[in-house]
Amino acid sequence: MVKFIESELLLLKKEIDEMWILVYNQLDRAGEAVLTLDKELAQQVIVRERRVNAFELKIDSDVEDIIALYNPVAIDLRFVLAMLKINSNLERLGDFAEGIARFVLRCKEPALDSDLLKQLRLEDMLKEVCSMLELAKRALNEENLELATGVFAKDNLLDEINANATEILADYINKYPETVHTCLELVSVFRKLERSGDHITNIAEEIVFFIDAKVLKHSGKTDENYPKNS
Repeated sequence: MVKFIESELLLLKKEIDEMWILVYNQLDRAGEAVLTLDKELAQQVIVRERRVNAFELKIDSDVEDIIALYNPVAIDLRFVLAMLKINSNLERLGDFAEGIARFVLRCKEPALDSDLLKQLRLEDMLKEVCSMLELAKRALNEENLELATGVFAKDNLLDEINANATEILADYINKYPETVHTCLELVSVFRKLERSGDHITNIAEEIVFFIDAKVLKHSGKTDENYPKNS
């Protein structure tokens, strides 16, 4: 039974890795599309969203099967539950990527003002989202608690950029009232990126949940003397 569940957990981890790569590419492409207003690239993101949704359903089903067939306990159960929640957060990130791509398709401007984009620090925000997702993936693959907790600090930059974006866009609208529609739509892009940071932070928390238990297990401690809120 132990060998069977180990192989199933390895397959689950492999599926999560594949889902992760897909979602990372979706966010990366959506970011490039919004910076360049590349409608063809945006359309590719929207089409690939179906794959993200299909992946989520497949992983959910596999988690249900593992729980029903193997009744995992202790660290195995923590791992399965963490993967279930990570899967859900990855799917939401895919939704945000699709939403950003739809902004590109709706945008009637031939290009976004490069000076405005610099002020808004949109490119910095996009890079930080992808960096957080990459760091979280490394944390899981290496089972590294320090890398996982490092994700939390990176989220502060996203909050800061998002908080400043509304005022910058309001000033821009005052100067160029004809851009009001595009600017209001841009607010939603920043909001999606800020929310992406929140979901990646959720992922990091699940990784901490899994790794912490593993560390405790190898140190000889048990859940009985571990804080209840772990």
